[in-house]
Amino acid sequence: MSAPTDRKFLGLLSLPERRYIADALRAETVGGVLLLLAAVVALVWANSPLSASYESVSDFHIGPAALGLDLSVQHWAADGLLAIFFFVAGIELKRELVAGELRDPRAAALPVVAALCGMAAPALVYALVNAIGDGSMDGWAVPTATDIAFALAVLAVIGASLPSALRAFLLTLAVVDDLFAILIIAIFFTSDLDFAALGGAVAGLVVFWLLLRKGVRGWYVYVPLALVIWGLMYNSGVHATIAGVAMGLMLRCTTREGEEHSPGEHIEHLVRPVSAGLAVPLFALFSAGVSVSGGALRDVFTQPVTLGVVLGLVVGKAVGIFGGTWLTARFTRAELNPDLSWPDVFAVSTLAGIGFTVSLLIGELAFAGDAVLTDEVKAAVLIGSLIAAVLASILLKLRVRKYQALCADEERDDDHDGIPDIYEQGNPEYHLRMAEIYEKKAAEHRERAQLAGASRDGTDRPA
Repeated sequence: MSAPTDRKFLGLLSLPERRYIADALRAETVGGVLLLLAAVVALVWANSPLSASYESVSDFHIGPAALGLDLSVQHWAADGLLAIFFFVAGIELKRELVAGELRDPRAAALPVVAALCGMAAPALVYALVNAIGDGSMDGWAVPTATDIAFALAVLAVIGASLPSALRAFLLTLAVVDDLFAILIIAIFFTSDLDFAALGGAVAGLVVFWLLLRKGVRGWYVYVPLALVIWGLMYNSGVHATIAGVAMGLMLRCTTREGEEHSPGEHIEHLVRPVSAGLAVPLFALFSAGVSVSGGALRDVFTQPVTLGVVLGLVVGKAVGIFGGTWLTARFTRAELNPDLSWPDVFAVSTLAGIGFTVSLLIGELAFAGDAVLTDEVKAAVLIGSLIAAVLASILLKLRVRKYQALCADEERDDDHDGIPDIYEQGNPEYHLRMAEIYEKKAAEHRERAQLAGASRDGTDRPA
């Protein structure tokens, strides 16, 4: 028996996967720029002479009190709009599990372990700082998140075009990161349960799933049902964003005969602009408005809770992701793409230290009873994310010419046939993979033809 060959880490993606990644990240990049603008507006507004109006708008209550939904604008942004964000995250996770990088357990091991280490290390850094400084352990989960939109906005601002393999690695990290952030929110930040409301939410999810299974179509069916499920989930005591994730995971993300795109991909294409262009920026607008006076900035680096958040994002994320990646590659004999190097992986690991959206959300949940500490933690998230962004920008700029050359090679199409030349010349690995895909499709076509012939002959077996 031949010896097992080493697997290629950060190698060339298949053409369909590369196109999907490019489309997904293009929308996230635009959303990330809007997210940055919203955060800047929030900071300027909250620290200007009009700061009282910022607090007044954020605290303005609206909604039907009889349904338990008389919420502030900030609350609606965190629990309502972010449900859209997590709905898209649920679809992304489902697609990765059935058709993407997480489909193959061997290939999935590396990004999953890297993401887990990238969440465990920041939590450990936070716990160590607060154990030494006698601080609160309640915020251990704050520095564990990665904000893919913010990270991509940083790439857009500094003009660094990452090769598709690095972008896919960053996106897969963020998807796995979102999954575990969802679990953290569901397990550790669930208040006293209202089992009647929770039962209603579960029943609504069952109806949602049955309608999908029956092939029922029409936004006018699903949108009202989704709103009912969200409202019941909110009143149950489970964080309302979990409803969005659950519905996203139920969508089918594999294509059938005659379909160019799966229903999940189609809906994601429709909803992602709403998530990236509206929901997340509005959440940032009403969550990032914190005081950044000289005293507040000094406190961030002197109090154990806030210092733990900053070090968790800047140090914990980079060390955790890079260390988990290197160790996994070392023990699984995964060979790094020769066009890239381990410093490239470290730069992307540093970029993942931008925690923004989900870190702000977890910070609000962790210190909900202390408004002052909540604002201090938010300031720590902003500062930690900014430091991580600056460090990653420096590291990525050092290799920007190499990245530009690699991206140019990936895009080159001298014969103008719509397929980049790199997929047609000197790439036996790609051709072998494509041949396997085509052979599988041909076998399925032959089987369908045989079944059709059997039905015409009146037999119960293929002719």
